[in-house]
Amino acid sequence: MNQTKRTQYIRPLLTLAVPLILSEIINQVQMLIDRAFLGHMNKIYMSALSNVSSPVWTTMSFCFALSMGASILISQRVGAGEKDELHKYSAALLKWGNVIPVLLFLFWTFFSKQVFTVMGVSDTLMPMCLEYCRYFTPIFLIVGLEASSMVIMQTSNYTKPLVWYGVVRAGMNILLDWVLIFGHFGLPAMGIKGAAIATLIAEYAGFAYSWFIFMTSKKLHTRPSVKEILSAKISPFLSSARLGLNAALEDLTWNAGNLVLIRILNSIDDMAAGIYTIVFSIELLVVVVVNALGQGTLTLTSEAAGRKDRRKYSGVVKTAYVFSASLAVIILIVCLAVPEGIVKIFTNDSAVVTACSTYLIMMCLNLFGKFGNIIVGFGIRGSGDTMWMFITQIFGTVFVISCAYIFVNILNLGITGVFLAVIADELVRAIINTAKFGRIYGRMKKEELSS
Repeated sequence: MNQTKRTQYIRPLLTLAVPLILSEIINQVQMLIDRAFLGHMNKIYMSALSNVSSPVWTTMSFCFALSMGASILISQRVGAGEKDELHKYSAALLKWGNVIPVLLFLFWTFFSKQVFTVMGVSDTLMPMCLEYCRYFTPIFLIVGLEASSMVIMQTSNYTKPLVWYGVVRAGMNILLDWVLIFGHFGLPAMGIKGAAIATLIAEYAGFAYSWFIFMTSKKLHTRPSVKEILSAKISPFLSSARLGLNAALEDLTWNAGNLVLIRILNSIDDMAAGIYTIVFSIELLVVVVVNALGQGTLTLTSEAAGRKDRRKYSGVVKTAYVFSASLAVIILIVCLAVPEGIVKIFTNDSAVVTACSTYLIMMCLNLFGKFGNIIVGFGIRGSGDTMWMFITQIFGTVFVISCAYIFVNILNLGITGVFLAVIADELVRAIINTAKFGRIYGRMKKEELSS
């Protein structure tokens, strides 16, 4: 594809992705500040937060991934011009999409200790983990509605409100973090408990804002009427959920593998998970940017698949990866230039800073394969095939855990072994998934020529 042809996909991709990118960056900056506050107050909080956030976000991301099936089906029907059909899926999503998140709220309320015990959380960290979880998990009560409204905004190609959603949520979270973690305005210093309460309040404030926009905006053409929502049958939700289930199980499998990696890190020492969390937090700041590009890619490739437009299908994916690879190069240059300066945002401990600086470079090298998996993966899902990415993720999870175990427990490489395992996993899967994408494009071309 020459440069002139590729540029035609830049504007629609960025129109969708830029608001998502800004929203995610704002969210990640807030999370970085949250972790920096905790890390400077007590470095052990980083390990506690790592042990809580990994399993809790695993189940939360499952809910968001489950809604992906509806996003694909709605966008395909947008491309095909089937307005009545797409409203069936959006109405069913809004009506039935909060059932599983509420069940997860009950699960974390009553079984959090058992989860942390299985993870091998030490007696030192366990009280901190339980306290954070106790105040954080009511967020699950609004997760389904949040996921549903985001699907409607993305499939309507109207994502601008998500920027202000991020500003409201992050701004309030940062302010409350400062007040509650350290104790200001006459309040006691609550430490990790204060961080959980601040996040809970901020999430509900952000939700209130986004839901107001969702209910009042006239630009959401995939939003169903109240009558359609009330009369929605469960069958369209189950159809989209079956498609989304593969994406949700894929995400769950990746996160399950990450939990095992945390378990392996816990076997090294109490600070290993904390070091991993610092590096992972920095990586996440750029990964969410590419993930936002991926969300835009999903919407546009789904529309292209519904319209049977193979050139747009391929062009969007290639354009998105060019952006992603360019970002990876920039991040690598920055981390090579000032690695310790970046890590010092989280901690002043010289030993931790030195260790993290080395792993930061390894993380940068991992971005090229990781970004390939994200962009190409969303393109594959846009074709309607969500099973493939689930299968390759199963392979990847087994692969990364096996490599990490060998590197840490047999070759005695410590934390370095975990990072090497992650790099190998992302690279191998990127090659496999790119080959699959090429086959999908070839099939679309063959169908076009035969029609």
